[in-house]
Amino acid sequence: MTDLALAVDLGGTKVEAALVDATGTVLPGTRHRRPTGPDATPELLHGALIQVVRQAAANAPGPVRGVGIGSAGPIDHAAGTIMPVNMPALRGMGLKDAVVDAAARAGLDGVPVHLGHDGGCLALAESWVGATRGARASLAFVVSTGIGGGFILDGHLVSGATGNAGHLGQMHSENGRCLERVASGPASVDWAREHGWDGDSGEQLGRDAASGDRVARAAIERSAGAVGEALADVAALVDLEVIAVGGGFSHVSDDYVAMVGAALRSAAVLDYARAARVVPSGLHGDGPLVGAAALVLR
Repeated sequence: MTDLALAVDLGGTKVEAALVDATGTVLPGTRHRRPTGPDATPELLHGALIQVVRQAAANAPGPVRGVGIGSAGPIDHAAGTIMPVNMPALRGMGLKDAVVDAAARAGLDGVPVHLGHDGGCLALAESWVGATRGARASLAFVVSTGIGGGFILDGHLVSGATGNAGHLGQMHSENGRCLERVASGPASVDWAREHGWDGDSGEQLGRDAASGDRVARAAIERSAGAVGEALADVAALVDLEVIAVGGGFSHVSDDYVAMVGAALRSAAVLDYARAARVVPSGLHGDGPLVGAAALVLR
């Protein structure tokens, strides 16, 4: 029987769990989720964790080697706590302990539990079975409600002193604001509305841009340009070979990733930074869970 990991992914809108095998495949029928949101409390999240972990573990076809958690950050790896920017009531919560408890209730008492931030987990997933396989120096990141990522150098995840390396969304961008407040999905929607567009979601922004709405298209181009300019700095600093772009807002237009790459090449000063390839994520919606499992299996 192949090794199995139980993966937990905590994001701004949901928490989910699933079983992942040693090939990086999410096992069909094991994926379960519950909503979270900006008002989530530790009590609500603990209850949701108990539910999704129990449901995922109930379908295990063999022994579970461990539990991996990918969480919105920042995290404190040593303490097992989280300080998520978009869920203020969860700041300081002992997420690792909550998952240990949920695992024990699901019959996984005593298995190792590993915590990482979601961007780092995504980088692990892309380098394992995704778009950055074989690269010596890579970055994987998401553009969604927030912006974050993780680095793989010489086959190893760069965690940093506290486990938070890769929080690209907090880099300074336009007019001194952080990139997340310029280029994320909600920030792009807000910018478009300030300039006369009357929609209210990233999905609608994409539809209207495709239909010829100039403000909606400008908002998307602004986001991709800001991301690409930031990545030019990162590529120069870290000497990246390939950058994988994922997240819901990266699908807002068919050419979003191409625009990010063009902006990087335009902004980069040095030839080696300009040569960094920008590609779409190879993992679709499974990346965060696969990455959390990689904390156990890789």
